[in-house]
Amino acid sequence: MDPKKAGQPAIQAGASDLTQLLQLPEIPEAQDRESLAAAIAPAISRLLNGQMEQLLRLCYRLDLGEETLRRILSESPPEQMAMDLSLAIVDRQLIKVYFRNKYR
Repeated sequence: MDPKKAGQPAIQAGASDLTQLLQLPEIPEAQDRESLAAAIAPAISRLLNGQMEQLLRLCYRLDLGEETLRRILSESPPEQMAMDLSLAIVDRQLIKVYFRNKYR
């Protein structure tokens, strides 16, 4: 499953799940994975800048790969880190939505 090809229903399901996990107000309707990542990037940035332990727990709960997280934290420029991590989180969530729907 390629998260870049996720349809609107999967994007909305992922947005709903991430809204709950990140304890955010309702995420506006996202048209694609990039707009969904941009919507959660401020929350991810706050976690990166002061609540690293909570961010690590979130990544564990989302089942974001340790290697992916390590790569982003070590290779992404600081100003791009929140967006890169947001994209990785959205991609992982879209994969989870795909498999949830497939085996329902």
